[in-house]
This record gives sequence, structure tokens and C-alpha cells, in this order.
Amino acid sequence: MNAEILEQLSRITPEEQKLRDGEPLDRTLYATGHGFEIEAAKLLRQGQLITIRPHTRFVAFPRHSHDYVEIMYVCAGHTTHIIGGGTPVRLQAGELLFLNQRASHAIQRAEVGDVAVNFIVLPQFFDFAFQIVGTSNLLGRFLLGTLKTGGAEITHLLCRTAGLLPVQNLVESMVWSLLNNEPGARRANQMRMALLLLDLLNHPDCIEVQGEPGQGSPLVLAALREIEDDCRSASLTRVAQTYHVSLPYLSALIRRATGSTFKELLQQKRLDRAQQLLRTTKLPVQAVAETVGYDTTSYFYNIYKKQFGITPKEYRDHLCNSDK
Repeated sequence: MNAEILEQLSRITPEEQKLRDGEPLDRTLYATGHGFEIEAAKLLRQGQLITIRPHTRFVAFPRHSHDYVEIMYVCAGHTTHIIGGGTPVRLQAGELLFLNQRASHAIQRAEVGDVAVNFIVLPQFFDFAFQIVGTSNLLGRFLLGTLKTGGAEITHLLCRTAGLLPVQNLVESMVWSLLNNEPGARRANQMRMALLLLDLLNHPDCIEVQGEPGQGSPLVLAALREIEDDCRSASLTRVAQTYHVSLPYLSALIRRATGSTFKELLQQKRLDRAQQLLRTTKLPVQAVAETVGYDTTSYFYNIYKKQFGITPKEYRDHLCNSDK
């Protein structure tokens, strides 16, 4: 990380000095009421969708949840988390931890050389990233989980990204932007977040999943990767044969982990890809349908309209009219 940014984030805050002097953690800085749900209203200014704050050191941070999405990035040293009721997870410098609103975790005491930054993010900040990433992949499922009130969801994503320079650059750019109140920062950082998620999708092996039982299964991740890599010819049978498991078993595992069938996830990915092609290319609708895996144009029209409420042609016409 840039030395100037690291120096700024390393400064001992007045809160940390009190903790160093032996005073207890003041929970009123983070939450109201008897529970310990950290509130965005305590940390974000009115109208803000995202901000950052250095992780509070010199205290074992008790178990808590958030009413926002939290992304922790370790700049130097390490932090150790107890996620849900699980075993300790050690986050090293250069690594990311995504936690959605229903996540709960405790953090072991960090010392002076353990420098981390917390991104406090309201779900609507991810609207642009949602359009780019879609919902049929791991990160899309996480983003979708931030908007749901129940059901299957991915509550935590641990990203072992210490060796990924593009990720480091994008995170550092967001940190610099928020520390320096960059003009037009919201839109710029929404684009940086989308690019960050795309980079993570290009390195799926660096992502460890935490959440409901089965979500971190290599079988589920392999099935999601099959869809992401080639939505036109993705085959659950091929994944089952590769891993020497039965097709019904794998189907049930995916449904339990994601709340959707493989066919539903594949269809969502194809439609997301089709919409991207309609928006960014001049391919005829028939060619778009074939590119994403539909041999029958009429069927493609029907499912597209069912999903989006308009036909592919109407969507493209609307884009053309909006540009005039």
C-alpha cells in the first residue's frame, strides 16, 4: 500500500488511545439499544452510500452485526475473526473480507502494526455492480443476499487476494478517494467496485465462501464456475462426471446452497449476458440468442419478456431512443 495512505490509516485515534489507557469500548459510538448491531447512521453522513474508517485496535471487538455491508481490507499485519459460530479466520495483509447485513462476527485484539480499513457500504451502492456482475455467480449471489430478508444467502466471502495487483490497486484507489473526498467520488467508486468484483470473478480460486452449510462446497463452486466460464454450453452433467458424483446429489446440493436450481442459475446468466450484448453490440437478436445458448429465437423472446417485462427488440429500441 502507498506509504502516505498507510501512515494516515496507522495513526492512533482518540478512541484507540482511550482503549490503550485501559478504558472499555464505548458501544454508543457504534450502536443504540441493548443489542450490538452497528448502525450505518452512526458512521455515514446523511446522503452517503459508502465511507471508510480504520479498524479499531487495542481491544477485542465483541460479537456484533451490521445494518449495512462491511468490507474489511487489511493494509498491514493481520486481523483474526470469529465468523458466526465458526473457528478463527486469520486475514492477512492484502486480503478482503465481505460481510453482508445478516453476518455476525467477533474480532480478536489488533495491535499497533495491524492496520485494516473498514468500508461501510449501503446496499444501494452496489446497484451498478449488480448490473455488471449479474446474479448467476458467486459474487452476484452475495450481492443478492444483501437485499434479501431471508432464505438461502452467502453471508461472508473471504478473498485471499494478497498477490493480485489489480485488486490492490482498485482497493487503494477507493481508499484514497474516500480519504481525500474526491469530487464525484460516488460514481467513480461504484465503477471501481464493479471492476473489483470482475477481477475477483477472474480469480475464483482466491475466494472462500462462508455462509449456510454447503455454500463453500467445491462442488457448488465448480457448478457456478461452469456457468460463469461458458453459459452457452454449461453442463451440470459434465461437472458431476468430473467430480464423480451423481447428478441428483449435485442438483440437490446446489439448490440447498443457493436457493435456485442449476437450470435457473444458468438461465439467469444467459439472460444477463444477452442483455449485455443487446446493450453493447449490434448483433441481430437471433445471433444474440444463439450466442448465449438459445437455438430457438421465439423461446428466447418469451423467457426474456417474462424476466424483464419487455422484448429484446423493445429493450434495444429503448436504449436507442434514450441516446437521442
